[in-house]
Amino acid sequence: MISRIAKLDHEILVRARDDGITKRLMTVPGIGAITALAIKSLVHDPDSFKSARHFAAWIGLTPKSHSSGASQTLVGISKMGNGQLRTLLVTGAMSVLMHLKADDKTEPWLSRLKNRRPFKVAAVALANKTARIVWALLTKGGIYRERRVIPALVATTSA
Repeated sequence: MISRIAKLDHEILVRARDDGITKRLMTVPGIGAITALAIKSLVHDPDSFKSARHFAAWIGLTPKSHSSGASQTLVGISKMGNGQLRTLLVTGAMSVLMHLKADDKTEPWLSRLKNRRPFKVAAVALANKTARIVWALLTKGGIYRERRVIPALVATTSA
């Protein structure tokens, strides 16, 4: 049984690496072979979404709006949309958060978010950002490159 699962895992990985789209998607942290293949099979036309926010809303990763008159309240995620992709993206985001070091310099906003919000809330926020990155990769092409943080120059003062 285990060898059969390992064989299927290997086949999934080979198929993902052979396809250009899934190969590009796998450059994003938190997206592996299974998630990349699921995105490719479930998102037929990424250009049909007006923006990355619409794509994230289609997956169900945007806040639900309870608005009336002048007051606007956003609560939780809508959970409408594609539950399979949402689950895969949130699981990938939780994996990224679990491997995040406290003094990580590549994503300072993620470290701050993890420190001030509950773990799953931070995971959903990261999954939302990942969905927006995926939309950009699908519509504009290219590969994901991590943002380099340039250390701030410390000005020395002379007395």
